[in-house]
Amino acid sequence: MRIIVTLVIWMLPQLVLAQAWEDRRVFENESAEQTLRIISSTDTALFAPIIEDFLSKNTGVSVEYLVNGTAKIDQIFRADPDKFDLLISSAMDLQLKTANDGLALRLSDVAHPSWAQWRQSLFAFTSEPAAIVVNKAAFADHQLPRSRQELIEVLRARPDVFRGRVGTYDVRQSGLGYLFATQDARASETFWRLMEVMGALDIRLYCCSGDMIDDLSDGTIAVAYNVLGSYASVRVENEDQIEVILPSDFPTTMMRTALVSNDAPHPKAATEFVQHLIRLQSDHPKGVFLLPSLKTQDSDVDRATIPLEPALMTFLDNLKRRRFIEEWENAVIQK
Repeated sequence: MRIIVTLVIWMLPQLVLAQAWEDRRVFENESAEQTLRIISSTDTALFAPIIEDFLSKNTGVSVEYLVNGTAKIDQIFRADPDKFDLLISSAMDLQLKTANDGLALRLSDVAHPSWAQWRQSLFAFTSEPAAIVVNKAAFADHQLPRSRQELIEVLRARPDVFRGRVGTYDVRQSGLGYLFATQDARASETFWRLMEVMGALDIRLYCCSGDMIDDLSDGTIAVAYNVLGSYASVRVENEDQIEVILPSDFPTTMMRTALVSNDAPHPKAATEFVQHLIRLQSDHPKGVFLLPSLKTQDSDVDRATIPLEPALMTFLDNLKRRRFIEEWENAVIQK
């Protein structure tokens, strides 16, 4: 009996780890001597070409790519930073705090603009806007909303059409959703009015952009708010019923970031992967880099980009987060 108990105790963490991922894929090189472990919030389909291109130039490396939501990967990484080589996420605030807490390796040999990196330990490699995404069938003979205020007016005018058919992130579970929501709330009171209107229409809450877009595609929902525009744009190419709208009142754009664990098992190869990412986002080779490239500081989009600065961590303070979540729940979950 003692042997059985010991075996069960040993297996529990292995089972938890095995069940933790939304997706897991191993990219192998036959002559590989080491395997990079990358924990990421980016869908495998979008990131696979980047990994494959890296492996074609680094035959001594294989990659294990592990995917989960932004909040979940932050928790997993913090619990075992020595188990992973790289952490890649769209939740800029969580990433900045991870680097600021000393969990990211400083890379002195990675050249990157000051506005796109934090203390040589966190590196941005995309610019991706939050978008309003709609199923056009719900707007037949009606004008599409081009701003948050117009969306409020549309939802109020036809509640019978949109009841139970509006979606957004559950900010209690999604790190990226929480980032977008706090940034919206800082920019305008329109955000809170919009949340109240959506809440009154029995809003559907999601963990991630992919699930929202799936439900938009099959007509389960008609409107999704604060969806990652990059994910939606990929789907639009093959699905005419979906349209991506970048709000005209105030755009919100995040930068996807990467860091090397301070306890990375393979720091040299991980550093080379970051260098590879930065090179790709500049060259943007067709068929390899499917994500939007990093915009320059002079572009209109960049002026709407959430900056990599300490103020990002403001809403990660426990008290501020609790208060924000309570206000969000009061607006969205109307009982």
